[in-house]
Amino acid sequence: MTVNRRQSLQLIAVGGAALSQAGPSAGAAAQAVDDGGTVFRHGVASGDPDQQSVVLWTRVTTDANSVPVEWQIATDPAFQSVVSEGEATASPERDFTVKVVADGLEPGAIYFYRFAADGETSRLGRTRTLPTGPVEQFGIALATCSNYPFGHFNAYDAIAKDESVDLVLHTGDYIYEYGAGEWGDDTGQVLNRPHDPPHEIVTLEDYRLRHAQYKSDAGSKAMHAAHPFIACWDDHETTNNPWTGGAGNHQPDAEGPWEPRRDASMQAYFEWMPIRDPEPGQPYYEYWRTYVIGDLASLITLETRHTGRDEQPAYPDFESFKTKEDRDRYVDEVLGDPNRRMLSPEVEEHARTSFQASFERGEPWRVVACASPMARFHLPDPLAHGIAHEDIPPAAEYMIDNGRWNLPWYADTWDGYPVARERFYQLAKDAGAQDLLVLTGDTHNFFANELFNEAGERVGVEIGTTGISSPGEFRDAGFTPELVERVDAMFMAGMDEVRWTESVHNGYARIVLTPEAADVTYVGVDTVLLPEYQTLELRRERIIKDGPSLAYA
Repeated sequence: MTVNRRQSLQLIAVGGAALSQAGPSAGAAAQAVDDGGTVFRHGVASGDPDQQSVVLWTRVTTDANSVPVEWQIATDPAFQSVVSEGEATASPERDFTVKVVADGLEPGAIYFYRFAADGETSRLGRTRTLPTGPVEQFGIALATCSNYPFGHFNAYDAIAKDESVDLVLHTGDYIYEYGAGEWGDDTGQVLNRPHDPPHEIVTLEDYRLRHAQYKSDAGSKAMHAAHPFIACWDDHETTNNPWTGGAGNHQPDAEGPWEPRRDASMQAYFEWMPIRDPEPGQPYYEYWRTYVIGDLASLITLETRHTGRDEQPAYPDFESFKTKEDRDRYVDEVLGDPNRRMLSPEVEEHARTSFQASFERGEPWRVVACASPMARFHLPDPLAHGIAHEDIPPAAEYMIDNGRWNLPWYADTWDGYPVARERFYQLAKDAGAQDLLVLTGDTHNFFANELFNEAGERVGVEIGTTGISSPGEFRDAGFTPELVERVDAMFMAGMDEVRWTESVHNGYARIVLTPEAADVTYVGVDTVLLPEYQTLELRRERIIKDGPSLAYA
């Protein structure tokens, strides 16, 4: 997602009535102090679960060339009932990260795990496998856009303590690539959370250091220790706005060829994340998954950056953009180019077969995890909605032209790829799925969206979560708090697919699936400037079946 490079630290601390103090405990792992000592400074994590196995992860801080690391997984936090154990090696080839697949586990069961090396034992981790058979309830915490310099990962800490969460889904921008003087740095200097390394990250060593910095945050360590984790990446895990042939924030003359940078970022990602490594011969960038949650749901993650995406379209020269015919020609010929793709054929086929299999199994939910929003975000004219030109800060001047011509908020989301979006909706429909529950992030706003195809048929609903710490664009651009609320109201009034939005708070969304409904809670945190915070329940929604599709109750 393209971001503005203006810092407004004073707007990140926001108010609101507190619902609770960081929420209840989610078990022994969430309650545990950060006792990783000097060896396990980056905590522990688990993820990429199936019904019999889960990935366990840690990283060893050492001066040695290699270190043997023991691991255990048990059914109880006291480790009286160890079900599997073994030894791995932490070595420089993988930046001293350790990743093992604990298998032979029971479906739908909670487990506890730990590591030991160099005379120290890691903090306790808590995880679970995916269930089989009837499932009455399953909770997903939806997270995105965790930016270390902009503030503490308090929403991660709140997720760690959320009793309703069975699984964390992160839809991208887990790290950011920027350096000194770039986006977030002003705030990071104030909070003593500057970029590490201080320059924009390009090499494998750079990406490793940045991942290490992000996993040093206390909230990150608490969340990863408390719940299993799955993810799909977006752009900033590599750099801003990548596509198959390059990126908006990659300059070959200064930073070298694109492919080595892309591959370095992905190698570090697979080293530092609790996800299964590719099969032998499979490239890192072929990263998509389907998770089957008993008889309740299939969760399908999409890869939208490195395997199929064409370069995003440029906005027109508005000086020569005079008539509605000019606007329609741009929409039809540039945005509507039928040859431009968002997904590779392989990702599309994976989604199609997953939808079909879900229907054949009789599951009530088909959940799609996607880094970029699918809803149509064509900007309304702010002047027509009573927002004066002089009230709009320079960083958001684009709203005037885009709104006047009702063009997309961003061309980097699915709005820049409308033919690809329609093709995705059609393949879902052909597989029987006009009831998509899309979970996304990227915008640093909370969203409750409705999704329609070009024929006006409802194809599902979309839940968008705000940033863990990345600020909402309008706050970041220098809008007054009152004007931020007016822009949110303009989005709701002027965008057909937006039911509700809120761009003030950081936080996460909780989605609790049952056979009858999906209950969504938008959870904010009152500040990211300090590690002490309160959670706020901003809104609740209930999603139910409405004929062949979904609707808000």
